[in-house]
Amino acid sequence: MNTRLTDSIDFHGKALLLRAERQKVIASNIANADTPRYAARDIDFKSALADATGSRPATESAAGSRALIASTSHAGHLGAASGADASGARIDSTALKYRVTEQPSLDGNSVDLDRERANFADNAMRFEAALRFINGSVRTTLSAIRGE
Repeated sequence: MNTRLTDSIDFHGKALLLRAERQKVIASNIANADTPRYAARDIDFKSALADATGSRPATESAAGSRALIASTSHAGHLGAASGADASGARIDSTALKYRVTEQPSLDGNSVDLDRERANFADNAMRFEAALRFINGSVRTTLSAIRGE
């Protein structure tokens, strides 16, 4: 019974951590909007959440994706993964992707500020929703335990 109480909170906790990582990636894109040849990146959130929760094998690829997988070309390069947290919510190279540019610029930068701002706002709203869901679940569980 204890796992039923914590499974939902654990799922949303991992989603919250992935949303925070995605916010960092989007903020990095916005910060590098004027950097020549900067390739905008984003997280395939569905794929990353499935990997973090164990919903699918880690080797499965997201079919139909238009973005390229971020990878390294030399063994000495730093990996594209941003790391892992204590809960196992990890952004690996299958989730962190380069965005296909829809309107190329002369300097090779693929950041579209309008898209990045919209993604930033949308992700912030979804982060807030996940946080409120976790808070509501904890309050409901505590009320049930106290018999209120």
